[in-house]
Amino acid sequence: MTTSWGWRPCTLPGAWTALVIGCLSFTPSLLPRPALFQGVAFGLTAALGYALGVTGAWVWRALAERPARRPTPRSWRRLVIGGGLLLVVSYGLGLWWQSTVRGLFGLPGEAVLGHLLFPVGAVLVFVGLLAAARGVRWVFRRLARALTGRIGGTAARAVGALVAAAMTVLLLSGVLWNGMLRLADRSFAALDATTGATASRPTTPERSGGPGSRVPWDSLGMQGRNFVGRGPTADEIAAFTGASAPTPVRAYAGVDSAADVEDRARLAVEDLERAGGFDRGYLLVAGTTGTGWVDPGALTAFEYETGGDSAAVAIQYSHLPSALSLMADQDRARIAGRALFDAVSERWLARPADDRPRLFVFGESLGSFSLEAAFSGERDLHNRTAGGLFAGPPNFNVLYREFTDHRDAGSPEISPVFRDGRTVRFSDLPSAPAAPADRPWPDSRVLYLLHPSDPITWWSPELLWRRPDWLAEPRGRDVSDAMVWIPLVTFWQVTLDLAEFVETPDGHGHTFTREYVDGWAQVLQPPGWTAARAEQLRKLLSD
Repeated sequence: MTTSWGWRPCTLPGAWTALVIGCLSFTPSLLPRPALFQGVAFGLTAALGYALGVTGAWVWRALAERPARRPTPRSWRRLVIGGGLLLVVSYGLGLWWQSTVRGLFGLPGEAVLGHLLFPVGAVLVFVGLLAAARGVRWVFRRLARALTGRIGGTAARAVGALVAAAMTVLLLSGVLWNGMLRLADRSFAALDATTGATASRPTTPERSGGPGSRVPWDSLGMQGRNFVGRGPTADEIAAFTGASAPTPVRAYAGVDSAADVEDRARLAVEDLERAGGFDRGYLLVAGTTGTGWVDPGALTAFEYETGGDSAAVAIQYSHLPSALSLMADQDRARIAGRALFDAVSERWLARPADDRPRLFVFGESLGSFSLEAAFSGERDLHNRTAGGLFAGPPNFNVLYREFTDHRDAGSPEISPVFRDGRTVRFSDLPSAPAAPADRPWPDSRVLYLLHPSDPITWWSPELLWRRPDWLAEPRGRDVSDAMVWIPLVTFWQVTLDLAEFVETPDGHGHTFTREYVDGWAQVLQPPGWTAARAEQLRKLLSD
């Protein structure tokens, strides 16, 4: 029976294709997947499979010039029995694969009750996508019928198809997408009025928002207040180093601190100079994610390893959290990174050459994209900085892609070597010297921290149609050997991995906190640094 919406049972070719392609989604991806989100992956890929099956059957009938045949009850029984057996076997293999992936991460197995959520995610996503597609088709048919007799059948169908296509474009991109982002930005802006539980208003002049600051505390935003309202004290650093230490300088400007990005960068640098940041031995320019977040572990490790003789500066350019920022804030991130570094560099160059701090850059995730935008290439990084640390760079980072795509012959994508590592090096285990360890690495040192299991680094639209090198080469230390590239399927698996549905421990996924200790040690080369001191600092970060 057909409803007014044109709802019908699934076609047999579509159902078989949906089932086969959906079962491929049980193969492992970069991160462990809880059962609910395995259901989402199944429903999504099954819906794509259904579309391919229906389209393929239609093309075949058109080429053979024959009408569609009604499936027999025996055909449906074969689908139920054979497809059910395929689903059970695939689900069992999926459980085993997920167990091995969790083992690579050192994570416990999922609770038995959690597996009951698989059909919930699968059915909701599959039925929802199928209903949306049929809704578009229903609009097309109703419009075509309404126009038939007025402009002719062929013209009516053409107009109906154009309207349906326009609806699809509005749903998937353009006007509707931008409107949703504006609404999300306003919604998340409300969070900027809050302050983290462990952040407090500075009582020293070395911080923005503190006594004498040109940046009001209330304008910093939540992440800005976290940036300046946390961190080690001079006494804590002195206890670690065994020598007297100054209070580290931290300067920041939030979205509400100035009208545009350039004014925000100028204000942050003015406050940095006011606080004495250019009189320190080390100066760090930090790129932020959309909300203005900078990993506190990276800042803290930098301040301890420089003995507190340091300053750090950052600005906010958006209210959106990381997942949305990666898709929506690339232009704003690029502009913010250039504006901030240029403002810092202008003041830095105005000082006598023998009275300048050593200048470093840092960025994690979209923050690395932001700071990369200030440089034209490897030599520019070398000439304008004393070094830098970039962690978990997104695959679309321009410099990261240049260094990786033009890596030295024989080096894998997950651990590339660029021009013998003369300036830029890569590491997934920064406790060991970055390759090539037997080659000199003078100033300036730029180190990228990469994890083989980090979806932020490995996600790319090209996963839809092309096998990447990191899946053609031997797998990384925490990626299952059973992970293979499957057209369409792998793209959606890694896309879902971006949400990181499980909390990944340090050294896996997109989590780097404790690794900043060893990463900064390779870049800064603190005098007298030892493995024991590194472990002591890692413990401080954990605590």
